[in-house]
Amino acid sequence: MAPPGRPSSRDKIVAAAVELSKEVGPGHVSLDAVAQRAGVSKGGLLYNFPTKQKLLEAIVAHHIEEFETAFQRKIDNNADKTDGVISACVELFEKKHKNKMPPASGFLAALIENPDLMHPARVFNRRLVDMIRANASNEAAALVVFLAIEGLRCLPLLDLDVLTKEERDLAVQELHNMVSRG
Repeated sequence: MAPPGRPSSRDKIVAAAVELSKEVGPGHVSLDAVAQRAGVSKGGLLYNFPTKQKLLEAIVAHHIEEFETAFQRKIDNNADKTDGVISACVELFEKKHKNKMPPASGFLAALIENPDLMHPARVFNRRLVDMIRANASNEAAALVVFLAIEGLRCLPLLDLDVLTKEERDLAVQELHNMVSRG
């Protein structure tokens, strides 16, 4: 375990791999490039991640953990509110979009190579849907909002996003309205 405030070599490797995957896409991340970016030897990288597959799994896990942490903070603020879970989903989507965070489009290449990489995301999404349903005043409306968010998230991922900023903002505002109406 690294001393407090100092990332472990594993953490540095994952951070470097995440940065590189945003730049070139996970399917094009090389172990040599990650080791160089992380400032570790290739042997050190291979000690932590014996295969590129293991490194890609760590990238996916990092993205899920990052979302889960932000999501949990939102949920904690709305823990007792009906529709607080779906409301947190809309708010996080909106924040990500406003901060112009790039889509994880490089994951498509990695997924073609190995569809099992998305298993942790499927598990998380199933848990999320269960939480949404348990907290919803109107399950059907909450599920429609969830599906709309996922659709809006996937459009850029597939390079199919034709919405203007105004159209996207209008859609997100309507999702907020749907949540507030229950």
